[in-house]
Amino acid sequence: MVVENEIGELRAVASGVKGPPFCTKPNYEKPFQERAMDNEIQLISDGDGLAVIGNATDVERFLVSEGLSSKELGLQRLKSVAGTGSAVAQAGSEIATNSGHWVKLTPKSARLVHKYGLRESSKTGLSTGVVRGPKGQIRGFVEFAKVQGPRSLLTNPAILAGAAGIMAQFAMQQTMDEITDYLATIDAKVDDVLRAQKDAVLARMIGVGFVIEEAMTIREKKGRVDEVTWSKVQAAPATIAETQAYALRQLDALAEKMERKTKIDDLATTAKEAESTVREWLAVLARCLQLQDAIAVLELDRVLDASPEELDGHRLGLKAARQDRLEHISRSTERLVARMNAAAGTANAKVLLHPTKSPAVVQASNHVATGVHDFHGRLGIESGRQSSEARRWVDAAAEARDKALETGAKGVDAARSRGNETLNRVTSVKGKLASGIAERARRRRGDEEG
Repeated sequence: MVVENEIGELRAVASGVKGPPFCTKPNYEKPFQERAMDNEIQLISDGDGLAVIGNATDVERFLVSEGLSSKELGLQRLKSVAGTGSAVAQAGSEIATNSGHWVKLTPKSARLVHKYGLRESSKTGLSTGVVRGPKGQIRGFVEFAKVQGPRSLLTNPAILAGAAGIMAQFAMQQTMDEITDYLATIDAKVDDVLRAQKDAVLARMIGVGFVIEEAMTIREKKGRVDEVTWSKVQAAPATIAETQAYALRQLDALAEKMERKTKIDDLATTAKEAESTVREWLAVLARCLQLQDAIAVLELDRVLDASPEELDGHRLGLKAARQDRLEHISRSTERLVARMNAAAGTANAKVLLHPTKSPAVVQASNHVATGVHDFHGRLGIESGRQSSEARRWVDAAAEARDKALETGAKGVDAARSRGNETLNRVTSVKGKLASGIAERARRRRGDEEG
């Protein structure tokens, strides 16, 4: 049931709500605050996560009803961005009486954005909305796609920007944790890889990591990033960017090397090298992105503290910059996989001539492609991996044997046929010859008797 009041302030969609219809007629006699319903839940989505804000009990019921796991958002940090004068008191009161939770935007939670009809702002890139329902009937929430009224935190631009900034931090920290798990899974010792290089920038990268981790620890203890803490990490992005560029050059060099090789022996050697080194450089790239996300988390805290009015623009800028980095990495890694797959195709075509080297090329190609696919998955990069399947020597040999036998069988049949024809001709000649000899012998005996 769709309900809209006469002045177009509210548009609601009721989903299985029991009891009398909601807002069927506008009530101009009572202010909006008194007409507001129980169990109000405010939703914000930034494309990476979903913030659920409202009374602590209502938020908990809502999350349980939708089967979502979440993390405490920490709305208290937004008091400093509320504004001035009476706005501070009102916003502070709203923040104090509300609880906020952050949910990672998975396919399951993303469906809520569509389910509850959240509307996206072209200015902020955020999708917002309010869910309301009668107390105790979580399944009977009424969905509002447009928010009106002073009770909503979403009507305060500064608080909305602050909430979006905190959500961005949660999304980045989630990715950082996933990268930590990724590095543990592949057992890659990034520092060992960096130490083995002679480039001075790579050596500095290890120190930069220590400094950033220290700043994150201070932030966690203090709840903010002060000027002293920020000054320690300001120069870090340049070193991280140089290290990232170096790692990408290594992957590009491997791709070019694979492209130049045409002989199976050379392809096998280069593919084996790629199999052992690509994982290491992917680990370095993952570490670079992890530290860049950490810097962004610290940066948003610093802007929230020093220039809150610039927070929303800064958040959007960081998001765009991160997407650019991911696209750059995606291009390099996909190019490498394409070269490896081409090498695998060449090896498959020559498997009979090179029964040992060809399968090794294909196996190395598949390992590289699998590693890149896993790397993309951890970082949220769209990946179109297509694995090459090695033709086993036995299968290829069996195929060749079958063809040879088929050809040989045809040859034997032909030979047998030709042999039979020859034998028949010889038998016929022998018969004729024998007949001739016998005839001459009879004639000779007749002459002698006569």
